[in-house]
Amino acid sequence: VQLQASGGGSVQAGGSLTLSCAASGRTFSSYALGWFRRAPGKEREFVAAVSWGGHTTTYGDSVKGRVTISRDDAKQTVDLQVNSLKPEDTAVYYCAAAQITKGWPPFEYDYWGQGTLVTVSS
Repeated sequence: VQLQASGGGSVQAGGSLTLSCAASGRTFSSYALGWFRRAPGKEREFVAAVSWGGHTTTYGDSVKGRVTISRDDAKQTVDLQVNSLKPEDTAVYYCAAAQITKGWPPFEYDYWGQGTLVTVSS
């Protein structure tokens, strides 16, 4: 599976942004999909994940209530909508895919996209 993230940019605090990740691969629907982020000087942080089939989602504590993850298996995309953006949301956002064998929530991800930068100004 190859992943390509897009949709990043510069926004003002309080605004919203939707990130999108396009995937290639014939077994896309069998992967759990996730979003992570890495802020400058910080460790990578889990943001959100959606299970195969899209029936279950889980969110990181720092973004819970402000983000929504969704997947479209027909288009082979996974989106992340982020609302009420804060300067501390500034980071490179990565999408990732985990094979079904990694359980739920996945204990590790097998494939990673290249990242898209989100900059939030106050």
